[in-house]
Amino acid sequence: MLEEIRIRGLGVISDAVLELGSGLTVVTGETGAGKTMVVTGLALLFGGRADTSRIRPGVESASVEGRLLVGVDSAAAAVVMDAGGDIDADGSLVLRRVIAATGRSRAVAGGASVPATVLSRLAEGLLAVHGQSDQQRLTQPGEQRLTLDRFAGLDLTECRAAFERWRGAVAELERRKTDARELAREAELLRMGIAEIEAVEPLPGEDVELAALAGRLEHADSLRTAARTAHDALLGDPDDPAGDQADVYSLIATAGRGLAQVSGTDAELDQIEGRLAELAASAADIGSELASYGARLESDPARLAAVHERRAALNTIIRKYGVDLAAVLAWAEQAQQRLADADTSDEALAALASTRDRAAAEYAAIAESVSGERRGAAEKLSSLVTAELAALAMPAARVAVEVRHRPAAETGPHVLIGGVPTGAGPDGMDEVEVTLQPHPDAPALPVQRGASGGELSRVMLAIEVGLAGTDPVPTMVFDEVDAGVGGRAAVEVGRRLARLAADHQVIVVTHLAQVAAFADRHLVVDKSVAAGSGGVTRSDIHAVEGERRLAELARMLAGDDTPVARQHAAELLASARDAAHDEDAVVAPVPRKRRTDR
Repeated sequence: MLEEIRIRGLGVISDAVLELGSGLTVVTGETGAGKTMVVTGLALLFGGRADTSRIRPGVESASVEGRLLVGVDSAAAAVVMDAGGDIDADGSLVLRRVIAATGRSRAVAGGASVPATVLSRLAEGLLAVHGQSDQQRLTQPGEQRLTLDRFAGLDLTECRAAFERWRGAVAELERRKTDARELAREAELLRMGIAEIEAVEPLPGEDVELAALAGRLEHADSLRTAARTAHDALLGDPDDPAGDQADVYSLIATAGRGLAQVSGTDAELDQIEGRLAELAASAADIGSELASYGARLESDPARLAAVHERRAALNTIIRKYGVDLAAVLAWAEQAQQRLADADTSDEALAALASTRDRAAAEYAAIAESVSGERRGAAEKLSSLVTAELAALAMPAARVAVEVRHRPAAETGPHVLIGGVPTGAGPDGMDEVEVTLQPHPDAPALPVQRGASGGELSRVMLAIEVGLAGTDPVPTMVFDEVDAGVGGRAAVEVGRRLARLAADHQVIVVTHLAQVAAFADRHLVVDKSVAAGSGGVTRSDIHAVEGERRLAELARMLAGDDTPVARQHAAELLASARDAAHDEDAVVAPVPRKRRTDR
């Protein structure tokens, strides 16, 4: 939940603080006062595009800072900590975005400088902004399908994966057919290389082992002499036991006997005696190993010649296929796979065609299941929006969300459904269209063609309110989505936004007193021309209560704070309080669903 926002140097706002809270907060003010800058500031705070034209004239930078309560174990906290930021012990998080007039921007989350994309990731789980641009976007067929999918809580991951497998199989089969001659040449070269390597029959690590063996055979005499010399120095010459040259083992034994005469007299000397014993044992072991090593060495010219011949064979394939034998064996393994991918035989093409057909059938089954879910959700959304319109002063209107299979294009991908070619895509094979029938005698037409400006606003608002219940984000912002609505319909808009605020933090920028009357917190944007500013307008934001709130509602109703307007405002506030507590006026609760791709 957003607790506070501070905006500096943005548009007409020089320095303003918005203290927010739970429930419904409305932001009002005269046209041009800077209400839109509040939404702009929120967008910047959560990673929106940095537009230098929004910077207030005469200042070098604009900044937006927000304090949120997210919880130390929340997903938002994890995003911030992964980026190097910190969360306060009470779960508070401070975000900051600065835009310089030079075009550079800086983002801070939890005290750490972060990319703006981190703020955008936070927005996905914390904030949803609904504005007039969203209404216009929802008139586009593609956006209508996304809206229905979001309402249905569809997870299209499996459908997209099946589509990619199918199209991949189609592309591979076409590649084999189109590039058959080139693939055949590549296959022939691969087969020759594989055959050459297989003829040598190399073993892993064989080149290293043979290099060591060749070195041993080539220097057998000198190695044997070195081993014999070292052995004799340690244990003496076994062929001349009476030799007068003292060996290491004998000298250690003499030292040990000298210490043994006073064994047990002094602990320190006893320890040294033990180490001498260990040294004697080591000398004996090493001498024995040297004798064994020397006995194994042999001068074998025939074997050396065989080793050189084998190494030459290995070096031949190493020069062609890798820097060492391990690289050669890896090339052979990869070549086998490339050979399979380059196979253009009738059998291989038939196998690929079978794979393609199975993938197409699998995709069609998944897409049909998606279509069924969409049709079920479309009925529910149609009923929900129609009911909302009845409360928005369109009692005879009917909205229908229609789901139908996409016609197959001449060149696009398609599958057969019931023997009929049907256009296919990663998100399924459906077209979605929202139609409006304003009254029983009127035809049902797509909303982009059959709705007036006021009707379109109400239809889109009904959809937005219905979808809002499917959005798990804690904070929702509505930017003048009530445009074109007035009278009793405006009261119902306020009532529905207030109902949303029972489960969300809702921030509404509005020009309607009927909506503002339902607010738990009322913020007003005031503009003025500061003395000595050369006519530059500045705006301030402050909360109003009591008489000041009555005065603002009166201004919204009549354009000025007159006694009659203030009386009307008081009646409107009382009516809003009564309506907010009128359980009979509550529409059926909106089902809460999981969020999907937008």
